[in-house]
Amino acid sequence: MDRRQFLATTGAVALTAGAPRALAQAAGSDDARLSAAFAAIFERQLDLSPSFVTSLGLDKGARAGAKSQLDDNSKSAMLKRLAATQGAIKELDSYKAASLSDAQRLNLDVILYALDQQTVAPAKFGLNSAVRPYRIFQQGGSYFSTPDFLNTAHTINAAADGDAYVARLEAFARNLRTDTALQRDEAARGYLAPGWSLDLTLGQMKKLRGQPAPDSSMVQSLVKRAAAKGISGDWQAQAAAVVEKSIYPALDEQIAAIESLRGKTAAGDGIWRTPRGDEIYAVALKSATTTDLSADQIHAMGLEQVADISAQLDTILKSAGYSKGMIGERLAALNVEPSQLYADSTDGRTALLAQLNRDLDAMKARLPNAFTTIPDTALEIRAVPVEIQDGASNGYYNRAALDGSRPAIYFINLKDVGDWPKYGLPALTYHEGVPGHHLQISTAQTAGDIPMLRKTAFMSAYSEGWALYAEQLADELGGYATPLDRAGYLQSFLFRAARLVVDTGIHAKKWDVKQATDYMVEKTGFARPRCQREVERYCTQPGQATSYKVGHGVWTKARADAQAVQGKAFDLKQFHAILEEGAMPLSMLEKRVAARAKG
Repeated sequence: MDRRQFLATTGAVALTAGAPRALAQAAGSDDARLSAAFAAIFERQLDLSPSFVTSLGLDKGARAGAKSQLDDNSKSAMLKRLAATQGAIKELDSYKAASLSDAQRLNLDVILYALDQQTVAPAKFGLNSAVRPYRIFQQGGSYFSTPDFLNTAHTINAAADGDAYVARLEAFARNLRTDTALQRDEAARGYLAPGWSLDLTLGQMKKLRGQPAPDSSMVQSLVKRAAAKGISGDWQAQAAAVVEKSIYPALDEQIAAIESLRGKTAAGDGIWRTPRGDEIYAVALKSATTTDLSADQIHAMGLEQVADISAQLDTILKSAGYSKGMIGERLAALNVEPSQLYADSTDGRTALLAQLNRDLDAMKARLPNAFTTIPDTALEIRAVPVEIQDGASNGYYNRAALDGSRPAIYFINLKDVGDWPKYGLPALTYHEGVPGHHLQISTAQTAGDIPMLRKTAFMSAYSEGWALYAEQLADELGGYATPLDRAGYLQSFLFRAARLVVDTGIHAKKWDVKQATDYMVEKTGFARPRCQREVERYCTQPGQATSYKVGHGVWTKARADAQAVQGKAFDLKQFHAILEEGAMPLSMLEKRVAARAKG
């Protein structure tokens, strides 16, 4: 969660923790009636997603049964979710003319916007998502997401949790077969990932399939965690039997299906290669950025920002003795300096993770200088599991359980430590950890005065924009100890600006993977394998990469506008308190910040 999806959770929790206190005292008011409507929608949505119940740590008590289930990934389930969302929109539309407080009006606007966006891809294109239009690819499908979900989200604290884990292994086998059947159907309609993506996918599937069942990561995750908690039982035999008899045959069928489809996929790398591809991309851009910016506008924005950030880097690199060649060439030279590299070994990876934790702890100590509310939600830093590292992103974040029973996780892809020169790592930690995703998402999840639909919402432009703003804020807080560390932060910005050019280049201007990767390497100086992994992600997840810099621009402008209005009275901590209001579309964020600035 992938964190980049709109999320919803239980109304029971919403009624007790999410409804504003003032509204709870206003029984019979339109505000209170709307809160009850939100709660009912939460309940119905949660009924359709046992996996999300687990991801929020709510799979206990009345919802304990969810822990034995996975989400239904069938077409009928997609249509059921669509109908439920359309019904929720119709219900909430009736409150547009109601007498609502400003806070509740904002809640209604944000939730309606998010619900409406969820309906577009299934209603218009028969796809789950415009941003993730392919059923199976190098970062998508049950084969990719479920083992990681079971390892990171499914907690093991009692024998019943082990039984539930085994039941979910059975459900995994069923979902694999559903994915296979639906991928055949969608391929017949023209929706099949590019050939190189299917090759990566097959490689990852075969790695998963190639493990002896008793020693497989899926089995050992249960065995090791049960042993650590002293939970008796022959978990290895139970889980291995399911893997051997159910999961591996389903994987074999999926591998055979993808191999048979491999030669039938359309040429090209962008979404334009699919039926109605241009329409899908327009929807994906709107979904990712929460704006109406066109591909041409975003492309031009990227070119301008690449030039501006490169000029800033030129000054720093010259002062550090790197003056020959283009900016990308100088950064590439810095990237391979022996003093900047960790050893490509187990010890080197351990040392790298230890440094990330030190950077995280150091930034935590600085947060009181910029924030009044600082959640104490735990965060772990882990390497991406080796089974999926070939296709996985370079770094990503998984939110914590609402009740603190499971920490948040910041994953870093350590397939090649050469992708991670030391000077660039602090910016990544500030982006994924604090004051980035972890602080923003944890603040929303623990806020007391917004509905749970908003506590758990993820809007890419808002959240990724904040995470880039957080890298910038870290600079203000003294988070970059050396000029080269600051160059790493600017390189991160340059990378995100180049994404604007590349994403639109791939999907609107028909660039291929090589052209896009060449551009990324030339402009950012990152190693080619890292750049290519990123480009491959953009090809199969159109629009998502544009959300970062578009969102960052709105966050920085909103702050500048608030400072202009308030002058010397501007309080940075109060500006950051907007996080307690939850994610929202960028246009609403600008209006809300302006309203707060005026008092």
